Amino acid sequence: MKLVLFAHTPPPHHGQSWMVQLMIEGFGGDRRAAPPPTSVRPHAPDDPDIRIYHVNARLSAALEDVGRMRWGKVWPLVGYCAQALWLRSRHRVPVLYYVPSPPKRSALYRDWLVMLLCRWWFRRVILHWHAVGLGEWLERQAHPWERKLTHLLLDRAHLAVVLARANEGDARRFRPRRVAIVANGIPDPCPQYDTRLRELRRRRAADRATALRGEPGLPNRPPASAEEPQVARVLFLAHCTRDKGLFDTLVGVRLAQADLCRRGVAVRLDLTVAGTFLSAEEQAAFEDQAAQPETAAWLHYRGFVSGTSKTDLFEQADLFCFPTYFANEGQPVNLIEAMAFGLPVVASRWRSIPEFLPADYPGLVEPRQPAAVAAALLALLAHDGASFRELFLERFTLDRHLASLAAALRQADPGSPIP
Repeated sequence: MKLVLFAHTPPPHHGQSWMVQLMIEGFGGDRRAAPPPTSVRPHAPDDPDIRIYHVNARLSAALEDVGRMRWGKVWPLVGYCAQALWLRSRHRVPVLYYVPSPPKRSALYRDWLVMLLCRWWFRRVILHWHAVGLGEWLERQAHPWERKLTHLLLDRAHLAVVLARANEGDARRFRPRRVAIVANGIPDPCPQYDTRLRELRRRRAADRATALRGEPGLPNRPPASAEEPQVARVLFLAHCTRDKGLFDTLVGVRLAQADLCRRGVAVRLDLTVAGTFLSAEEQAAFEDQAAQPETAAWLHYRGFVSGTSKTDLFEQADLFCFPTYFANEGQPVNLIEAMAFGLPVVASRWRSIPEFLPADYPGLVEPRQPAAVAAALLALLAHDGASFRELFLERFTLDRHLASLAAALRQADPGSPIP
């Protein structure tokens, strides 16, 4: 099966661009370039021969520019459409694979242009909905002419791929012929978990439980232990925006800290924030709070991290906090990464997030409720996170993702009947 994949890979780096890159690598790479090592490909015996011809439709150099309207993006976009049509003709590729926009007018207008120039030349169209909310936005906020034109250009795709059941209804507003649910999946970022982290996290959680019960001393620990089991290290790693839950995390940690002090418990919290600010106003507000003496003692900002620096933050953390209410949240990859490192997570009841956490999990909170974030952090202080590592291995590995995606793509194969 041949398909033209019309989407960008990092940079800029975010969950969607990374998943596109993993898809390309997992199915043998861009067929116009040298293939990646075969070790990254799925190993399912029924893996189809999926051949990807990639149009790297990068229109922004930085996260701050993603989704913003600029006339300078129009001609590069036309050029990417020309590439797609050339690949269609030169390599006889019958399928267009496209990642639609979130509900932002500039990004939506981009989709219009791509569909107007390209859709009609391909026998089949697959839409992979990483972002959520476009259908709802069209019904509630779009002008009637925007709604009509969007449905004309995006309706009746041969296959809609969504990340979770909670996202399915929004995609169905565009009346696709088929819908497939394919959860995100990533390469295991912590293959050394069993040998390096499992026992350490168990010991630290047990020591915090001892302190929370008010029992004297910490067992089997020298006084100057570098592990500091009495310090619970909280990690927030995402775009540093209000709607990703940054400020609710900040207030939640402050409230939890105050509660521990009030109870005289020998446990304290440290918060590390990693990510890029997209708004000067939000960055200034964060820096104002970080400069307060009572906050500076436990708040640390690391900026954008990747590679070994990112791995180190996940390994050093005890809890992961992400109380997002971002309107277009699909299936956050940072939560999947946290699970892979065996971290208990505090997350919001938002979009698809409750689907991939255990039922009645105490770390789920209502959006925009920092007091609930504080309560969840306190409830998880004695949790070692091992169950989250098992959940990652069961549901969110790269091989599982690629095998599920391959099965979904078979449904849109030009040789299969259209319902």
